[in-house]
Amino acid sequence: MPTTPEPAPGPQKEAGTWQLMVDNNKARLLRKTGKDTAHWAGKARAAGIQSDGELRVWLRDEFGVTGYAQYAVSWEMFGYPDFMLRDADELIGGQYANHPHLRPIADAILAWASATGGVAIQMRKGYVSLHSARRKFAQVTRTTNNAVDVTLRLDTTGPGAAGVDAVGLQAAAGRIETVKTRADDLFTRRVRLTSADQVDDELLETLATALAQNS
Repeated sequence: MPTTPEPAPGPQKEAGTWQLMVDNNKARLLRKTGKDTAHWAGKARAAGIQSDGELRVWLRDEFGVTGYAQYAVSWEMFGYPDFMLRDADELIGGQYANHPHLRPIADAILAWASATGGVAIQMRKGYVSLHSARRKFAQVTRTTNNAVDVTLRLDTTGPGAAGVDAVGLQAAAGRIETVKTRADDLFTRRVRLTSADQVDDELLETLATALAQNS
């Protein structure tokens, strides 16, 4: 039984950018309050709100609107950060502009993600995250001048490790490091890569296992 998911048929998927987060925050605000961002921005302007800090306190104290829903109103009123307006190609290009020798590593991982069913690619300013339909399972980050780290939400010892691909995980065990994180950070495994050749079947099987565990 193959450990790596079969490539999805049809054209390759496009990488998402911050637009997905923007849309999700707008939807969250609408679900929470029954009113859209234009309504809340107009209401805040009428109340004389002049800054992001004032807006957040006002939304929280007067209406109980907190967290990501606040961002939707703030961005509507005060504009979006510059990096959020960049497209996916520009974001990935910026990450490796000064380290072009590492770009093939990221490209090889993205090629797998693009061809694998059930994987969504999200570009950020400083990293790329890979998501299942359920949640994020991997992050690809240039962390040094000579390495790219793949951090994983991956169970290598508990029930999840036995249920998905125990043999593949055992084979990759020497490459998977345990990293110290905050108590609430579940991305406790890392594979450090220094060349595109290291994006091999073993690594792709590890990514496939992380995908399966988080789907």
